[in-house]
Amino acid sequence: MTPHRFLFVFFMLKILAGFAQTADKADTSSSFIVKDILITGNKITHDHIILRELSFKKNDTIHLSKEKEIFRKSKENLLNTSLFNFITIDTIHANAGVSDIMINVIERWYFWPLPFFDISERNFNTWWDTKDLSKAAYGLFLTDENFRGRKESLRLLIRMGYDEQYGISYKIPYLNKGKTLGSGFVIGYGQNHEVGYATENNKPVFYKDKEHYIQKDIFSTLQFVWRKGIYNMHTFQVNFDQYLFSDTLEKINKDFSSRSDTLNRFLSFYYQFKSDHRDNIAYPLHGYYYSVEVVKRGFGIMKNENLDMLYLTLNFRKFFQLGDRFFFASSIKTKISNQSFQPYFIQKALGYGSDFVRGYEYYVIDGQDYALLKTNFKFTILPEKVSKFNFIPTEKFNTIHYAIYLNFYADAAYVSDIQESRKMNNMTNSYLYGTGLGLDFVTYYDKVFRFEYSVNAQGEGGIFIHFVSPI
Repeated sequence: MTPHRFLFVFFMLKILAGFAQTADKADTSSSFIVKDILITGNKITHDHIILRELSFKKNDTIHLSKEKEIFRKSKENLLNTSLFNFITIDTIHANAGVSDIMINVIERWYFWPLPFFDISERNFNTWWDTKDLSKAAYGLFLTDENFRGRKESLRLLIRMGYDEQYGISYKIPYLNKGKTLGSGFVIGYGQNHEVGYATENNKPVFYKDKEHYIQKDIFSTLQFVWRKGIYNMHTFQVNFDQYLFSDTLEKINKDFSSRSDTLNRFLSFYYQFKSDHRDNIAYPLHGYYYSVEVVKRGFGIMKNENLDMLYLTLNFRKFFQLGDRFFFASSIKTKISNQSFQPYFIQKALGYGSDFVRGYEYYVIDGQDYALLKTNFKFTILPEKVSKFNFIPTEKFNTIHYAIYLNFYADAAYVSDIQESRKMNNMTNSYLYGTGLGLDFVTYYDKVFRFEYSVNAQGEGGIFIHFVSPI
């Protein structure tokens, strides 16, 4: 190589090296490497439970343009475990493109040995309509929602009074080192003096025997969960149920149980896939959720297994922001069943849990298939605030967050019923509509208080109270 070529190559290498250094500096100035993750405040919860929910891990490279979003999603994931009231995530020790990340959590109270007094009704409004204290239940509910600090759930129920029930359940979220497999079980026994045996004029009617139990049931569940990532989960369950009924129930409703048999014993299989991207599972404002459920009750392999039910349930919910203080949410849920006979005691459509059209809280609409649409337009009256009450000694209770929202909503549904014994209910096989205004108060420990005035398609209006998110 001649001296001229040598000098040319030398200068070119210097220039390229300068570009490389500039590129490296530009890269390190726009990103950083996670050197370590430091966690404070978790006096009970193990570190690995927290690390499992993060959108980043040690030695990851985080671009500054995505840092805020990554931290926000990680915070939402942790709050949605229902293990913490508050969480902060910040970078510390930033130096030459390397940073530690500090996570501080305020844990909830997990162990609740609670005596309770409850009303055995489908919702608060149906009880308030009658104010019948004979339907009161009382007992002891013992629960640990973070057993051994591993997000395990251990519950013991002793329920007496109107509905007697005794049971124990245990769930462990992670069985393997990769924290993708979980399991759990439920075992219980119940007995009742009063049972809803039919629906007339779209309302349940009851039979009561003060001297004898007219329904006794034994139930057990074995569950397995597969959760590979953060947002998607597969749940598999095998259930055993045994119901023993008074023959009086069969006499007053021939479709009450399977083939007019007072003993109903059957196995069930349940599968659910859900994808949950909501910012807050207790009261979401952003994100989406969808799930698919398949249930098969009865396989014909047990004595007295006179049941053959198969149904599919699809559920989709969407939440987004319209403006500074305006939000919109919508959901659609549908259930499709096979056309085999479905006994009254196990068939449910609208009127139970959160499956109802607002304005129809007093009614039950039976059927094998249904579609339910809910919409919510929301205005923020009071954005989320945080207050601390220093006279309360523990941080698990002395720091609370709260917010207030005004809602305008409109719901619609249709329930299909092919069983002739329930043709006296005119809300079945017809369209249902409801609309109204509501006020939601949201606070810590996933508490939601809703006060609504609704009007249904029959022109009936009323004030209703609920304790969960509307969608």
